[in-house]
Amino acid sequence: MAEELLPGGRVNEVVRVGATVRRRPPERAAYTRRLLGFFERCGWSGAPRFLGTDDRGREVLGFVEGHVPWRIPRAPDVDADESLVRVAKLVREFHDLTAGTALAAGSEVACHNDLSPKNTVYRGPDGGRRPVAFIDWDAAAPGERVHDVAHACWQYAGLGPDGAGVAEAARRARLLCDAYGAIDRRRLIGTVLWWQDRCWRGIEAGAAAGDPAMAGLRESGAARAVREAWRWVDRHRGELEARLSDRR
Repeated sequence: MAEELLPGGRVNEVVRVGATVRRRPPERAAYTRRLLGFFERCGWSGAPRFLGTDDRGREVLGFVEGHVPWRIPRAPDVDADESLVRVAKLVREFHDLTAGTALAAGSEVACHNDLSPKNTVYRGPDGGRRPVAFIDWDAAAPGERVHDVAHACWQYAGLGPDGAGVAEAARRARLLCDAYGAIDRRRLIGTVLWWQDRCWRGIEAGAAAGDPAMAGLRESGAARAVREAWRWVDRHRGELEARLSDRR
């Protein structure tokens, strides 16, 4: 059966073969496979199914049918408030499923750690698009709820210079937090900054160490863009925190 190279995949080449997806096993493959298996046993449909490995040693995952917005600008329904609310509810669902389990390993929950529109499958009736599943669980690990919520606020709410401005980004972040439920908003912006700092520094360090994937990301301007997002959030931190905490 023919292989179709899927878009994205700047770190790990991903191909579609029929109703499956195949790619090199991630560094934390054992944990990711346990997590995906747990979701399957729970009947949670918000993640791909791990199906085994092929004769080339690649992981075989079930293909999740739908639209993945790899490029900007995105379709309006991807960024609609209804989609943002559904993202938050999906995050809350898998957090609640993993809370108190061995997958949380003494932390609050199992985190995805790379939530973004490009790692989300959108699907809906009449060609509409609403989030139905998260893909690319390679970075999944035990963590705190606020880690995923903050990453989602950064990526889906537009916390950066390319977003719609402070007021709109804060409104969208508040909407996401409201839909998720109880979260310590006092820690949210600080955690966004932590993610952004960790991301651009990780790309730079990996590129300097000779990692071709990280070198490609640096060459594409990804590290520079994330560093600019960090500067934007840091510059507007006070206003963002005020708007998130109902003081404005």
